[in-house]
Amino acid sequence: MNEPSYLTTTRASYDTVADDYAELVKTLFRKDPLGRAMLTAFGELVGPDRPVADIGCGPGQVTAYLDALGLSAFGVDLSPKMIEIARRAYPHLRFDVGSMTALDLADGELGGIVAWWSIFHTPPEVLPVVFSEFHRTLAAGGHLVVGFHVGDEHLRPERSYGHPVTYDAYLFRPDHITELLGQAGLVVTATLVSEGKKWPQACLLAHRPGESVDIFLGGATSWRRG
Repeated sequence: MNEPSYLTTTRASYDTVADDYAELVKTLFRKDPLGRAMLTAFGELVGPDRPVADIGCGPGQVTAYLDALGLSAFGVDLSPKMIEIARRAYPHLRFDVGSMTALDLADGELGGIVAWWSIFHTPPEVLPVVFSEFHRTLAAGGHLVVGFHVGDEHLRPERSYGHPVTYDAYLFRPDHITELLGQAGLVVTATLVSEGKKWPQACLLAHRPGESVDIFLGGATSWRRG
């Protein structure tokens, strides 16, 4: 089966920019307290019992952050060069080459998924396939956090991170992503929209509904959520 052209061009572009990209995103991540707070909340919800996949992990800085939170985290990225950098930087963690459109994971295997600005190059018509994969691989009650740039633009940059690139990029509206996640069976429970350097940024926290869980608020009172 022939690979979709957007996967080929995205992989080639990130293999080209990988070294410069890796240095930049480490700095940007350190300067993003709101994003890290969303990941920390995600980590508290997921807990250490089931594995967490950082889909589109790039050079692995988010995977390492999840690991530091006590999660059983591993990374997946389309770019072999990015995976090479991640493995070199964090040799104690697992990193695999793969595509978010066809994850090499069993049904219900994951307690959580992080898609941290990794849907940026996904054509809008392919997002339902991606979110269906997220639903398939999440266990009942599992959680998802997805970050993305906010807008309606379709971008075709010729250079990025100091190198020529051939990928397309897409900005999305939070309500549209919320709707698509809902169609895939994933329920959004929190939305964070913040100012970005070029465009506003959004982080959505969602979960795959599962068995109800008792949550104790003190004394004999409790409430249940799906």
